[in-house]
Amino acid sequence: MDASAGTMIAVPSGRVTLSDRRTRRSWPVELAPYELAALPVTQALYEQVTEVRPSTAQGAHLPVESVSWWDAVRFCNALSRRDGFASAYHLHADGEGIEWDPSADGYRLPTEAEWEHACRAGTTGPHYGPLDEIAWYRGNSREQIHDAGGKRPNPWGFHDMLGNVWDWCWDVYDAEVYGDYRVLRGGGWFDEHWSCRASARRRSHPTFRVDDVGFRLARSLAP
Repeated sequence: MDASAGTMIAVPSGRVTLSDRRTRRSWPVELAPYELAALPVTQALYEQVTEVRPSTAQGAHLPVESVSWWDAVRFCNALSRRDGFASAYHLHADGEGIEWDPSADGYRLPTEAEWEHACRAGTTGPHYGPLDEIAWYRGNSREQIHDAGGKRPNPWGFHDMLGNVWDWCWDVYDAEVYGDYRVLRGGGWFDEHWSCRASARRRSHPTFRVDDVGFRLARSLAP
């Protein structure tokens, strides 16, 4: 991955327990090693690959936002092709179905378990540091998005895991209740502090484009 695309950090294997406050359910997930981007995808990289500027707020170093889940998965495949990797996603001709090839070495969205494991980085509390030092949220953002990487990273080197923009994840949120809605993680620049927690889950329809929702890249590692 070249410098313009940012740094990918190797994440060790581990175990994370996900929880949902609405259903009061929790479930453990075992994780193999993988890579995750240190920063959310920036507007500069998104435009470089797609030749479009979808974001509401404009700035090369700002996280890209106003991108749907479908936009994000198509971007992952386009960047994989550009960088010579096998596409992780196979999109159906009808434009609605999708399959993830776990054996592919291309870019993809993290699962929510991968996201939370990387966000916590071995910590156990709701935040990996004092919130004002690590996140742009309603209490300090002046209700606007900020350049990626401007706050202190977590112990594994990831910036903006909390605050600035929500990250799309691969997972369906709750198929029985919400259908195709996908998981969002991390909180955004307009959220109160209680939404910017390592365990906080939100959902959105995969076609929706919102001005505080972006994404970051993951890659599977060869076994």
